[in-house]
Amino acid sequence: MPLNCSSLASRVPLILGGLKTTATTRVGGGGVLFNFFNKTHQNNSLCIASLPLNKRNDSKRFCLSSSSSSSSSSSVMEGIKDSGFSTREIEKYSKELDIAVRAVQMACSLCQKVQESLISKTNSQVQAKDDNSPVTVADWSVQATVSWILSETLGSRNVAIVAEEDVQTLSKPDSAGLLEAVVQTVNDCLAEAPRFGLKAPGTVLGSSEVLEAISRCNSAGGPSGRFWALDPVDGTLGFVRGDQYAVALALIEDGEVVLGVLGCPNYPMRKEWLSYHHRYHRIISKLTPPTSESWDKGCVIYARRGSGEAWMQPLIQGHKKLMWPNSATPVRVSTIENPALATFCEPVEKANSSHSFTAGLAHSVGLRKQPLRVYSMVKYAAIARGDAEVFMKFARAGYKEKIWDHAAGFVIIQEAGGVVTDAGGCPLNFSKGMYLEGLDRGIIACAGVKLHEKIIKAVDASWNSSSL
Repeated sequence: MPLNCSSLASRVPLILGGLKTTATTRVGGGGVLFNFFNKTHQNNSLCIASLPLNKRNDSKRFCLSSSSSSSSSSSVMEGIKDSGFSTREIEKYSKELDIAVRAVQMACSLCQKVQESLISKTNSQVQAKDDNSPVTVADWSVQATVSWILSETLGSRNVAIVAEEDVQTLSKPDSAGLLEAVVQTVNDCLAEAPRFGLKAPGTVLGSSEVLEAISRCNSAGGPSGRFWALDPVDGTLGFVRGDQYAVALALIEDGEVVLGVLGCPNYPMRKEWLSYHHRYHRIISKLTPPTSESWDKGCVIYARRGSGEAWMQPLIQGHKKLMWPNSATPVRVSTIENPALATFCEPVEKANSSHSFTAGLAHSVGLRKQPLRVYSMVKYAAIARGDAEVFMKFARAGYKEKIWDHAAGFVIIQEAGGVVTDAGGCPLNFSKGMYLEGLDRGIIACAGVKLHEKIIKAVDASWNSSSL
């Protein structure tokens, strides 16, 4: 019988989720203003279980109570104190978040250009890995670009990165043309760094420097220290097909995800469009007035642990400059609790998740809508933004979940008010290296606790009869 932590999970919707202050902190170069904490007391419980491992007593599953009768600064500060976070701890990731959002904005711009090229013509810029999954010029180029930006802005000695791609394919003698395309793409992107509020290289990067930036992402992760988890193009198959994909970047410190950024270049502003193939929009857009905002694609969603908020800003289009915080708006999970009204997401590819098992779970808990099958961590963004209520993934035996596929989405949903655990109700563990070791059967993300509890119970009831 698997360990069931659903009683714990029901009390872990978010950290400081009910707190709202009105602090404004100056971060980054050039006096950039970054607003955070803008919430009043909405909930009266702060859960010990959602605190960092070194700030909680795991043998005690109980919630701290905080008064909701006053929204004064003294009450807020008391709530922060009770939660185990100091204001200094909450503010210290401001610079990193600022840089990460700018880097992801740049990476999305790069991806859009490469995707347009892939859609418009067939070329040799798509390769296959050892597991037959695709990798493109965008994967290597984004990894090199983000690696270079983080190292230059934070200091190479202070930056460790766990990322998906390596340089083996690019280093082969017959890959000279592919490497040349990556180097050109990286330099074209970095040349536009000032448009995103970042410093461009003094000189054009050569092949060796680009390969070094990619190979620098060789951290093994682990339970101590600070490292970044990067998926340069999450959902490469969707990317190649002109559909949904994401650029995912998260910062992990002492095994805890402390900030996450998701770039979703093809995310439409109306969730109805998510169920349509992106190429279908290309046809429809020619038939609709130019002023139509039904698609209005592209956004970056980000959150910092302990803030109790997640934010969304539009992608920078054309030759515009990023003016922080770029019309950022807060996002929250849906308030729908009735399963009959809820929308659930799952991976597109059957190889990555059992559609039959999730269909059975959906039926047993009363989820009546057709599943929303979306590539990549866009599923996490959909829940954080309130466009869907449930994400379920149950991989087949032998498949190991990588931390870069979940870290950014995990913290964003939590700070937006949702719950993300394994199928036993236990928090995801990012302290074991590159993989989510000890994962109980699958991953369940929900907008609310009630839906989460129902799905956990349904998994327990039907798991033994599954073929997973």
